[in-house]
Amino acid sequence: MDGQTRRDYYEILGVSREASAEELRRAFRTKARSCHPDVCQEPDAEERFKEVSEAYEVLRDSERRSIYDRYGHAGLEQGGFRPGGMGDFGFGGFADIFEDIFGFGTRGAPGASPHRGADLRFDLEISFEDAVFGAEHEIELSRPESCTHCGGSGAEPGTSPVRCPECGGSGQIRRAQQSIFGSFVNVTTCPRCQGRGEVVNTPCSECHGTQRVERTRRLVVDIPAGVEDGMRIRLAGEGEAGTYGGPAGNLYVVLPVKPHQFFHRRYNDIILSLNVNIVQATLGDEVTVPTVDGEERLVIPSGTQAGSSFRMRGHGVPALRGSGRGDQIVIVNVAVPTRVTPEQRELFELLGKTLGHEVQPQGQRGFLERIKEALGI
Repeated sequence: MDGQTRRDYYEILGVSREASAEELRRAFRTKARSCHPDVCQEPDAEERFKEVSEAYEVLRDSERRSIYDRYGHAGLEQGGFRPGGMGDFGFGGFADIFEDIFGFGTRGAPGASPHRGADLRFDLEISFEDAVFGAEHEIELSRPESCTHCGGSGAEPGTSPVRCPECGGSGQIRRAQQSIFGSFVNVTTCPRCQGRGEVVNTPCSECHGTQRVERTRRLVVDIPAGVEDGMRIRLAGEGEAGTYGGPAGNLYVVLPVKPHQFFHRRYNDIILSLNVNIVQATLGDEVTVPTVDGEERLVIPSGTQAGSSFRMRGHGVPALRGSGRGDQIVIVNVAVPTRVTPEQRELFELLGKTLGHEVQPQGQRGFLERIKEALGI
């Protein structure tokens, strides 16, 4: 059948397009049992069984299912998938489906193969300044490494593993099994040798046959400038050692950033809230403000209102991937004194007489709007 006359896979299995993996599994089991040629005597049973198997083979694979949902049969064919008979599936084949659904197969299971080591995680808390400018930190961690005493074989030096007496060196246990589909061979990994085909009679005195030992290592982590809170750095091959000659896993260093006493980060800009007194806001002043680069002078113009913001170019965070730096945005807060001396009270009273007692409602452009504008929100 071509891509235009082929039936919809979801319709074939009788499930919705939102069906879970378990719903697909149950639907396939039901359909496969009812139309298998060894059970069903209808003339189109074999064709129906192939159709059901093809639908399940596509939908059980998340990548193929995504392509099919977006582009249909044509998308699968463009991606190299060619539907065929019971032994012609590209991912695992028909025997894999039977093992997945019914727990038995028609092929031999592979023996032990190299296993990649597990990935590890290390949380490294860094300062606000380290996140801005980058730094090098030395960390210490314990991890399983390949045993140097036995070379990773698990056997004491001078001895060698021997053929497993349970499976005869095949790494597999085969048992014939009868089902509604006929006779099948159930193949399982040998429980004694775990599929290796050999056993260690004299375990290594260092790793006790496990092939790995726990060791403490010191590593230097290079933190680039501009990292954000929670970012992670991958150190390839610095995770747990693999087994049976497999590669080591990776180490992921996660970087929580300590909060700063004054600064707050928004993307590549640094926000600083600055208190000035009522005289500085009214008459203006030149003040010293902190930045990540050190203290800098900032001019507060006369008549500055609460919530006004000033941008200090180039005093922000460097771009992590690219060039240039963000800015430091200083948001001014006019601090009203809560306690005044008798002399200050007298001066304020004199000032109050000249300013009057009228109040004026604030317009649409209020304090919060000015802050949002300063931050580019």
